[in-house]
Amino acid sequence: MLFTISGKHIEITQAIKEHAEEKTSKLPKYYNSINQVEVIIDGSEGGNVSVEIIARAEHSKVFVGTETGEDAYRSIDMAVHKIESQLRKVKSKERDNKHTGTAELA
Repeated sequence: MLFTISGKHIEITQAIKEHAEEKTSKLPKYYNSINQVEVIIDGSEGGNVSVEIIARAEHSKVFVGTETGEDAYRSIDMAVHKIESQLRKVKSKERDNKHTGTAELA
């Protein structure tokens, strides 16, 4: 899985990078065709941090989670949680849409 992290108006420390990579590395557990994760952290003058996580899967499926808050770590956790719920929903829809065998005709 390809992982990229970038910061706008904020310096990305090694601790933030490790935290984001650790949290996003668990996403394939929910949907195993994820092949790229991009984390964008945007800091503003007011002290708020905006985190956007973009997870790309096979067949051009894109999942996006955004969160804004004062703490970058908490915002990363919340954005990952949003994507996890999206992935769970898609996975359950795919499982429910599988065709079952035809019933025997008597």
